[in-house]
Amino acid sequence: MSDDSLTSAAAPGPDDAAPGRAPAGTGVLLAERPMPGGSGSGTWSLGWTGVRTVAVLELRQRIRSTRWTAVLALWTGVLALLTILVRWAVHRIYDESFDGAGLAPGADEAAARLADQVAGRLTFGIIVFLVLSLAGLVSPALSATSINGDRQAGVLATLQTTLLSPAQIVVGKLLAAWATGLALLAAAVPFIGWIYLDGGTPFGRLVVVLAVLALTILVVCAIGLGWSAITARTSSSAVLTYLTVAFLGPGLPLLFALSVPLVTENRSVAVRQQLYTAEGAPTGCQVVQEERTITYTNRSWWLLAASPYVVVADASPKPLSAEGSDDPMSVIRDAVREARLGPRFPLEECYGDLARSQQFDDERRAQRASLGVTWPYGLAADLALGGLFVVVAVRRLRTPTRRLPTGTRVA
Repeated sequence: MSDDSLTSAAAPGPDDAAPGRAPAGTGVLLAERPMPGGSGSGTWSLGWTGVRTVAVLELRQRIRSTRWTAVLALWTGVLALLTILVRWAVHRIYDESFDGAGLAPGADEAAARLADQVAGRLTFGIIVFLVLSLAGLVSPALSATSINGDRQAGVLATLQTTLLSPAQIVVGKLLAAWATGLALLAAAVPFIGWIYLDGGTPFGRLVVVLAVLALTILVVCAIGLGWSAITARTSSSAVLTYLTVAFLGPGLPLLFALSVPLVTENRSVAVRQQLYTAEGAPTGCQVVQEERTITYTNRSWWLLAASPYVVVADASPKPLSAEGSDDPMSVIRDAVREARLGPRFPLEECYGDLARSQQFDDERRAQRASLGVTWPYGLAADLALGGLFVVVAVRRLRTPTRRLPTGTRVA
C-alpha cells in the first residue's frame, strides 16, 4: 500500500492540531483511540472504522496487483482440470464395473442409479479434499508476508503513526487476507456444486464442507499473519507458515502413526480361535488366553482431532444411503472412531464362523455410531491456534518497540 493512501485515509493534517478539533474523516478513530494521556484501550482498541480502513487498503492493493489475477486464473484452471479428470475416471470405473445383464427391467435402472450415487459421493469427497489441499498451498501466501513485507517497504511505520491501534491493523490485514481466500473458495464452489448435483451427497454435507473450508482458510491466514509479525524476513515467515500448515494437515496423522510404538505393548489377552478336527475340518471356536502384541489407539487418537481433513470428514453428515459408503469422508470418519474405540476383546481369529463374525462387525459398527463427534474439539483447537497467532501479531506491533532484529527497516 502507498504512503499517500495511508495519509489520506487515517493521518491528520497540519491544520488539525487545534485543541478540541478532529480532522475530517477521522473523528471516529479519534473517539476510539484518544491521543496519549487520554483514556482508551490502546493496543487492543478494536473499532470497526479502523479495521475497515486497513482491510480496504489491503484489498485495493491486492486487486491492483496482476499477480492476484494470475493466481485466481491458475486456481480456477487447475480446479476445473482436476474436477473433470477425477469425475471422468470415477464414473468410468463404476460404469465398467456395472453390468445389468440378467436383471429385471426395473432392477438394472435402479442399480445404475445406485452406481451413479456411489460414484458421485466418491467424487465429491475427492474434490473436497483436493480443494482443501490446494487451499493449504495457496492460503499461506495471502498473509505470510503481510506485516514484515510492509516493514521492509517502510509502510508499516507510517501505518503505526496513525490513530490506528495494533489490533485494528492486525485484524484489518487478517480480514483482507480471509476475504481473498474466500474469493478463491467462491471460485471452487461451481465445481463442488457440479459434483454435488451428481447425487448421493446430502445438502447438509455440502453446507458443512463449505463452512469448515472457510474457517480453515481463516486459521491459515491467521497463522501466516502471526509468523509475518514474528520474523523479520518474508522468506522465513512463508516457510514457517507452510511448515505449520503441513503439520496440521498431513503432519498430525503422521505423528499419530509414529506414536504407535508408544502405545503398543505385549500382554495376555482373550483370543477367539478356530477349532479343527483330526482331519483338519473346522468344528467350532473357543476362547483362550494367549500373549499378543496390542496397540491401544484409544490413548493417542486425539492427535488426529485437529487435522483439517479429520474435521471436514467428521463434521460432514452421513451419506444418503449405507450402500457403498466408502467415500473418503466416511472412511476417515470411521477410521478415527475405530481408533477411539481401541482394540476389541476377545481378539477375533475364528474366521470360519461367518455368522458370528458378522455379528461382531455389526456390534463394532454400532459402537462407532454411538460415539460423539470429535470435530468441534478439533475445530476449536485450530481456531485457538489461529487466535494465538493473532494475539502474538498484535503484541509485536505495539509501539514503542523495545527491540528490532538487526537490519530491520523502520521507515
